[in-house]
Amino acid sequence: MPRKPRLFVPGVPQHVVQRGNNRQQTFFDESDFQLYLECLRLAGEEFGVSVHAYVLMTNHVHLLVTPDSVEALSRTMQSVGRQYVLRINRKYRRSGTLWEGRFRAGLVGSERYLLTCYRYIELNPVRAHMVVAPGEYPWSSYASNALGDFDDLIVPHDRYLSLAPTPERRQERYRELFSAAIPGGDLNLLRRATEQSAVAGTEDFQCRLAQKFGRDVSPRPPGRPVRK
Repeated sequence: MPRKPRLFVPGVPQHVVQRGNNRQQTFFDESDFQLYLECLRLAGEEFGVSVHAYVLMTNHVHLLVTPDSVEALSRTMQSVGRQYVLRINRKYRRSGTLWEGRFRAGLVGSERYLLTCYRYIELNPVRAHMVVAPGEYPWSSYASNALGDFDDLIVPHDRYLSLAPTPERRQERYRELFSAAIPGGDLNLLRRATEQSAVAGTEDFQCRLAQKFGRDVSPRPPGRPVRK
């Protein structure tokens, strides 16, 4: 079955997942994490992609971004992949691919799912039992969004800024969001939307995009579709 074409809508956030080829390791020491973040920052600035949240795991990456144009996200990810792999191959005297051939991306089309996606991304190391609390993991945006640490990659989304009028209160409100578990239904919807190039959002937003793209954009439930 052919893959659905990805949905690119300027100004609408996207949850992006990029995995290592065959889920193999993609970061080997601290400088590799730093290199990827620098490649992402430069490419985002060049092609017009704002990064709101991220986490770099050992064999995959989660990003929450907003592209300025239809082509911006693809160009950014292509540039990051090309530059990062070139330097990693040179550094470790390896050859061949490092990432899966195609990154996955789903639109995040509502305020509710946007803040859920922030948390979903930054809680990845906790769910993987790598740390007890998100602030213990050094390769995510949690320190910037929740604690106010400077991160030249992060561009706060308007919904994040609306949490409170001052940075200190905003960070406090953001930390409070992590005191409750993410509902399983929201987690599953975000995952399906990303894997299926679909939309996590309101029915009204999904309907408008379905008309625009001429296809169903809502995430399908798990399992095979029922034959008619």
